[in-house]
Order: sequence, then C-alpha cells, then structure tokens
Amino acid sequence: MFDPVIEVLVLAAVALIVLSRLYMALGKGGNDRPVQRPNPAPTPRDSKPVDLSERRERHVPSERPIFTGPAAGGLEEIYNADNSFSESSFLQGAKAAYTMIVGAFARGDRDALRPLLDDDVYEAWDAAISARSSSDAPAFDLLRVRRAEIDSAELDGRMARVMIRYEADLGDGETTRTAKEIWTFMRDVTSPDPNWILDDVETAN
Repeated sequence: MFDPVIEVLVLAAVALIVLSRLYMALGKGGNDRPVQRPNPAPTPRDSKPVDLSERRERHVPSERPIFTGPAAGGLEEIYNADNSFSESSFLQGAKAAYTMIVGAFARGDRDALRPLLDDDVYEAWDAAISARSSSDAPAFDLLRVRRAEIDSAELDGRMARVMIRYEADLGDGETTRTAKEIWTFMRDVTSPDPNWILDDVETAN
C-alpha cells in the first residue's frame, strides 16, 4: 500500500500535468495564439426565386414623350439633347417664372430679377425701373395669367430656346390692361444647372 502522503503528491502531480496541457491547448500558455473557433453556420436565406417580371415593372423607363403642335420639332430636338426635359413641367415653371418676374419688376426688385434674366433683358428692364422711379409712374401688378402656352422651340447647338405666348391682366388699382407677349427662355442643355433664363420679350398680336 502506498503511503497516503505519497499517493496525494502523485495525484497532485498528475493533475498539474493534465491542467497544464489543457491550458496550453486552449491557447492560454506562453506565446501560443488563441484557438480559432469556427464561425456559426450562416443563417439560411430565403430561396424563393426573384420575380423578374415584378423587377421589370418597378424599373421600366419612362415612355418617350410625344410632342404635338407647331413646336413639336423643336421640342423633340431639345428632348433628344436632354431627355430630362418635360413639356408639362416646363410649362408649370414658365407660369411660375412669369408671376415671379412680373412681380419683381413691379416692385423694382433688381436682386430678384438679375438671376432670372439674360444680360440684355436685365439692362433694358433695369433702365425701365429707373425711368419709372424718376417719373413716379404707377407700376402695374399682375392680376391673373389668362394664357401660357408654348409657341415655338428650337435647339441651336447646345442652346435650347422655348418661346411662351402669354396673355395676362395687369392693373394699377385704377385701370386694367391686357398684356400679350412672347417670352423666350433659354438654357444650355449640357449644363448641370437646370434653370432657364429669360432671353427675349416681344409684343404679340
């Protein structure tokens, strides 16, 4: 029979060896790198096939517009050069521009007019504002826009021009008159700036 003390020492030595090896196997001893644990299994993905018909419906490009009327040829050329051009959106913007420009002119607001007008138009209107101020002539305010429609359009190189025929009622509080004009808006179709500026104003019949 082993001496109890010797038996305890032998068991302790065996336990120490086992623990030491286990410690090293787990990567905790010396300079050993930690044991890399496998990544968890990926979560299964839905294997339902993609509905290509649904995808096509979501990403169908907008249909090519059909232009009609006397300005159709010019509008077609402008669209070919810049397919973001929309006749309906342009007309909405043209109506808003008319209201904004006429209002700024009536107030004599040169700062509001400057970015909306071509140089020649701005110089003429700037002179008209000065002349009106010196003569104390009343300014006509815009009462309503009766008509705003595309009269013609053209593409000259990179420059697109669209002519809008306006008919509007103007008043100064005492008298009312009807203005009939054709405004020409222009824009470089290669420019990232989407804004059009007023290039010319003519009296219409």
